[in-house]
Amino acid sequence: MKKYAFNEITFMQFIFINFGIQVSVGFLALPRVVAEKAGTDGWMVLIIGWVLSVTASLVIIQVMKKHPDGTLLDLLTLYLGKWVGKTGAILLALWFFYYGYLGITRTVLYTKVWLLPQTPPYIILILFLIPTYVIARNGLRILGRYAEFVAFISLWIPIVYLLPLKDAHWLHLLPVFKEGWNPILSALQVTIISFAGFSSTFILFPFLQNKQKASIGIVISNTLSMLAFLSITIVCFVYFSPDEIKEYNEPVVNVLKTIEFSFIDRIEVLFNAFYLFVFSLAWIPTMYMGVFCTSWLFGKQDHRSHLRWLSLLIVISAFFFIPTFNQSDWMEKILTKIGFCFEYVFPTCLLIYTWMHDRFQWRKNE
Repeated sequence: MKKYAFNEITFMQFIFINFGIQVSVGFLALPRVVAEKAGTDGWMVLIIGWVLSVTASLVIIQVMKKHPDGTLLDLLTLYLGKWVGKTGAILLALWFFYYGYLGITRTVLYTKVWLLPQTPPYIILILFLIPTYVIARNGLRILGRYAEFVAFISLWIPIVYLLPLKDAHWLHLLPVFKEGWNPILSALQVTIISFAGFSSTFILFPFLQNKQKASIGIVISNTLSMLAFLSITIVCFVYFSPDEIKEYNEPVVNVLKTIEFSFIDRIEVLFNAFYLFVFSLAWIPTMYMGVFCTSWLFGKQDHRSHLRWLSLLIVISAFFFIPTFNQSDWMEKILTKIGFCFEYVFPTCLLIYTWMHDRFQWRKNE
């Protein structure tokens, strides 16, 4: 009997949960960040980052195939023992909590700057946590439906970003390799944070209805993320000059100011309000996965009490501290380092270990 059969997700939901987690954090500032590192050649680093993230994601799938009916925590317990499984639960929960906290506080900062400048940050945070709790308390299936809903209602966004191309200067992209490979490779760090989040597969895999399609699903989700990053970066690169783009903190928003409609004056405000749906996919799934880990740690089937305590803890902490943009940038750098170790190095080491473990057992049985 499948342990997690009661809350299975579909192939599309698996794709959109992974896609939503990746696209959310740092999306608005991405063109500026890659331009600062690699100039207008920065779009190439996104393709390299996509190759690396797909490779690392497929490694995770191969690891999870070792124990298809369990999460990473069950797999660690099976291969390395109970205490390693519990330690893994704590570390995985901390990783998801940190990712979710960074996502929700970053969104609070954007909301305060662009939409609600007179509203205290902790009030905005509370307003975000209410729908977060309503969605996350119902489990992964409802969360998957929410991710699917957000993805489908966002399909019109790429079309709008084509409008600034009427004033595009494609010569900004030439020549390619202006300063060689070194600036491009130095910008690889940016892609780690942009594509971070695919470690959610460690939790999602046993809930997936058709696990045979997991590899295809993870490739599709990473490819969708790459196409989103690449398209918006190129639009900003050809619209702004190479020096001008570095002057905007969120060029993805600033480029919208060039679009004019007769029925609305400030379209960027409308977009920022709508982006809240997209950004919510950064913290709602990760907060759920965090409390899933802590619930597993204490042997509880119901994660809702942990979710309430987590929400309360975030609200209380918000009264005393909300990171500024500079502090949020510093936290993102920490996230990048942790993400590299957790999403690239750890799965590779675990795959090697499980392969050696199975190989050893096979020889012993023989």
